[in-house]
Amino acid sequence: MNLAIGLLGCGTVGQGVVQLAQKRADMIRNLTGTRPVIRKVLVQNPNKKRAIEATTFTYTTRPEDILHDSDIRIVVEVMGGVEHTKDLILEALRSGKHVVTANKDLMAVHGPEILKTAEENNVEILYEASVGGAIPLIRPLKDSLTANEITGLKGIINGTTNYILTQMTQTGASFAEALKEAQDLGFAEADPTSDVDGLDAARKLTILASLAFYARVRLDEVEVQGIRSITARDVQYAAKLGTVIKLVAVGSDKSGHLSLSVRPALIPKQHPLSQVSGSFNALYVEADAAGDLMFYGRGAGSLPTASAVMGDVISLMKDIQIGVSGRSAHMYMPAKHIDVSSSTPMRHYIRLTVTDEPGVFARIASGFAQANVSMETVLQQLLEDATAEIVIVTHAVEHTALRKALQSLESLTSVQKIHNVLPVESNPV
Repeated sequence: MNLAIGLLGCGTVGQGVVQLAQKRADMIRNLTGTRPVIRKVLVQNPNKKRAIEATTFTYTTRPEDILHDSDIRIVVEVMGGVEHTKDLILEALRSGKHVVTANKDLMAVHGPEILKTAEENNVEILYEASVGGAIPLIRPLKDSLTANEITGLKGIINGTTNYILTQMTQTGASFAEALKEAQDLGFAEADPTSDVDGLDAARKLTILASLAFYARVRLDEVEVQGIRSITARDVQYAAKLGTVIKLVAVGSDKSGHLSLSVRPALIPKQHPLSQVSGSFNALYVEADAAGDLMFYGRGAGSLPTASAVMGDVISLMKDIQIGVSGRSAHMYMPAKHIDVSSSTPMRHYIRLTVTDEPGVFARIASGFAQANVSMETVLQQLLEDATAEIVIVTHAVEHTALRKALQSLESLTSVQKIHNVLPVESNPV
């Protein structure tokens, strides 16, 4: 018995899906009782040369050829885009078809509407591949860990920025040099804005936090800071402090108050996340019953992402075989209060350039004392032109007090520039 699948899009991920569906067809039939057969594939140019052969399917440029085909039970969306793609997915769901998507941009913005539509039409939408590539993240949060109260998420969930920061750490490359290398190797897009400015990671955090904290999270509720400001100097100072710099997505739930951020942070070398290098991804989960967990693996790529897509397809095939559907409403949750800036006290790294003159540090220390911010570590280095660079690591401090301390720095004429202010993560308890 065959189960017909329609594919929206046939780029690198789509071709990976075709390859896996064809290669593993017999194994999947043994698991589910049915064989997956891709029947139709939506593309812009059917004549374009691709790395796959259309042996079981036909190409089409008309979405309705898939959405209105009563034989197709599952629609797989790997075409990307948001608004037009949303319309196609909603039409597929309303036509009684189950949907698998790898589209993080879509689910981060329109997830609640799409999940509600799936519930109303008694079908499912699965989206494991939208976050983390081959790493199973969605299903553990949605199913395996539901008996837990999850209080925290910390993740390196963008492979491009992790590759850039890894190269800066290991080779001493500048941000521009590491970015160019990432682009040459295909890890970064020609326009890297979404990655290096933290937007890609913020979209993924929106999806993960919605599941982990049973809340409807909006993308604009995530505090976002990218990595463009990170220099070789910051990387060197981080090493002296026994840390590495990573772009970290953080979510915490304290008594129903959520705090969500994506920003570069100093990670102690004893923390498992500090060892996540290159283009790899990882998610660290803090749960009350299961304890601390870390998921690690390749976060992108044709076959890793296709692996997650096909995992969802196989799950749907099993459900179809036994007549189960309509489980997608898990993420259709009420809103919780979300703090724009975290109220959780944290240590912070501050790097600034000052005029090298008597009394400078005393004035800095006085301003910090008035803001009730204490210093844990101070590093200082003389520079040219009668200036000095000072790095301060504070003790754990709330955002309001930190802001007052920074305002005191800005008021000093001897402080020429505040280069970076970065959180310093703690080791796991």
